[in-house]
Amino acid sequence: MNKFVSRKAFFTSLTVIGIAVLTLSFYPKNDKLFDLAKNLDIFASLVRELDSYYVDEIDPNQLVTVGINAMLAELDPYTEFIPEEESDDFRVMTTGEYGGVGALIGNRLGRNMIMMPYEGFPAQVSGLKVADELLKVDTVNVIDKNTGDISKLLKGPANTEVNVVVKRGEDTLSVKLTRKKIVISNVPYHGMVEGETGYIKLSDFTTNAGQDVALALQDLKARGAKKIILDLRDNPGGILLEAVNVVNVFIPKGREVVKTIGKLDKVLSEYKTRSSPLDKEIPLVVMINERSASASEIVAGALQDYDRAVLVGRTSFGKGLVQSTIPLSYNSQVKLTTAKYYIPSGRCIQAIDYSIKDEDGNGSYVPDSLRQEFQTKNGRKVYDGAGIEPDIELSSRSFAPITYSLVTRSLVFSFVNEFALKHDSIARPREFEVSDELYTSFVDWLQDKEYDYTTRVEKTIEDLEKYAEREKYFEDIKEEIEKLKSSVSHSKEQELVTFKDEIKEALKDEIVSRYYYQKGILEAALDQDPEIESALQVFNDSELYASYLSPEK
Repeated sequence: MNKFVSRKAFFTSLTVIGIAVLTLSFYPKNDKLFDLAKNLDIFASLVRELDSYYVDEIDPNQLVTVGINAMLAELDPYTEFIPEEESDDFRVMTTGEYGGVGALIGNRLGRNMIMMPYEGFPAQVSGLKVADELLKVDTVNVIDKNTGDISKLLKGPANTEVNVVVKRGEDTLSVKLTRKKIVISNVPYHGMVEGETGYIKLSDFTTNAGQDVALALQDLKARGAKKIILDLRDNPGGILLEAVNVVNVFIPKGREVVKTIGKLDKVLSEYKTRSSPLDKEIPLVVMINERSASASEIVAGALQDYDRAVLVGRTSFGKGLVQSTIPLSYNSQVKLTTAKYYIPSGRCIQAIDYSIKDEDGNGSYVPDSLRQEFQTKNGRKVYDGAGIEPDIELSSRSFAPITYSLVTRSLVFSFVNEFALKHDSIARPREFEVSDELYTSFVDWLQDKEYDYTTRVEKTIEDLEKYAEREKYFEDIKEEIEKLKSSVSHSKEQELVTFKDEIKEALKDEIVSRYYYQKGILEAALDQDPEIESALQVFNDSELYASYLSPEK
C-alpha cells in the first residue's frame, strides 16, 4: 500500500471517529459513552497534529498500531490486535491448516534451515531433510532473510509449484515442490508404551482434535490397550469446542464440560458433551505440566472433576480467560478476552488477576488464603485460582550444565549433521541406542570445540565474591573463596563421563529426529522419560489407581 492510500485510509478512519464524537457528544458528561467519545477525539486530534507538525515524517499506520498495542497491553497478554497482513498466520494458528510445503523453518548456526519436515507432506516426500540450508526460494535469495519472510515465500495455494535450492553438506541441491493443503495432526504420535498401556500425545486443539484422539484410542484398543496415558504436557490449548470433544471421548453424553461467564449475556454459555463416549471405563492417566494451558486445562480439569482420570505431573499454566475474535474495519481483527472458564466443579482455572497489577505492570497471583474449595464428583477437594493441580505432583527434570551447553551451542546438532550424511538409516526409535563407540566419537569430535560453561555452584561463588566486594568483606574471606573456587572448579573431561547417560539421551533424540521426524522423537522418549515412568507406576497397582480417585486420598 502506498503512502497516499495509507494516509487516505487513516484519515477516513479519523472521519468515522469524528462522526462518532458528534453522535455521542449529546450524552450527559457523566456518561461512560461521553468519556469514550471525548478520548477518541483527543486521540484522533493528537495523531493528526503529529502528522502535520512533527519534525520528521511519521508513518500513521505504525504509530496508531503501536498505540493500539500499548493500550491492549494494559489489559492482559491475550487481548491483541491482528492487522490485515497477519490474518493468515492467525488462521493457521487456530485451524492448523495452510497451503504450503509442510516444513518447520528456523535459524541455527546463523543459517536458515529446514528444522523439521512434516512426515507425508511435500518437503519430506521430495527429500528435504533436517539441517538443509535454504539458499533460494524460486528466484529469491533467502540467505539473509528472516524465517518469517521465508515461510511466507514457501506458502501458497495448493497445487502450485515452488522451487527450493538448499545446501546439504558440500552439495547444492535444487528441489521442485508442489504445494498442498497442510493439515497438522493434533495427535503427532500414539502407540503402545508397554504391555496393555497405550499412549496418546495431544499437542494442539485445532480443528478435529477430538476426532484425532478418538481415532488414536480406537487404534490402541484394537492393538490390545486396556489403559491409556493422555499426554497434554506443553499443549498451549486452542479451540474450546475441541476441548469438549476430547472430554466427550471419555465422558457420557449430556455432561457439562465448561461454562463461560462474562459481563455480556451473549458470552454466557454452557458446553456439554454431545454424543456417546468411545470408552467411559478404560483407566486413564492425564499428564500435565506448567506449559499445559487453556483447552488443555479444561480437558484435564473436567476429567479430574468427574474423577475419570488420575492427573500426573505439575500444576498447569492457569489460563482461564476466554478470547473472542471480533472483526474491525479494513480487514483487521481484535482478539479480546470476553469471559472466564469454569469447569464442572464450579472452579475457575485462571491463576493471575490482571485487574490488579504491580508497579511493573504484572498481574497478581491469587493468595492461598483466598483460594476457594470445591469438590469433585466423588467428593475430593480441589481448589480454584491456580490452574489445575495434579493428583500426583512430580518435580521438574533438570539437566547438567554441560548437557545444556552442548545442546544450546548446537554442538549436538552439528555432530548429528555429520552423522546423518554418513548413515542412510538407523534402527527403529525405541530400538536405536547411542553406542559407547559413537559416544567416544562425539567426545573426540568435541576436542577443538568451545563449550565452556558455569556450573550452578560456580555461579553462586561468583555472586558471593561480588557481594563480598560490594560490602567490604572481600579481603576478610578472600582466602576461603579461592579455596572454594579451587575445590569446585569443573573438569569438562570428567563431566563428559559423569553425565554420559543424559548426553547420550540428547544425541539419541537428535539422531532419531533425522530419520523418524517428530513422531520418532516422541516414540523414543517413551523409554527414557521419567514422567511417563511415573504414569506407568500408577497403572501397575489397580488399588493405588482407585485410591487416587477417592475422597480419602
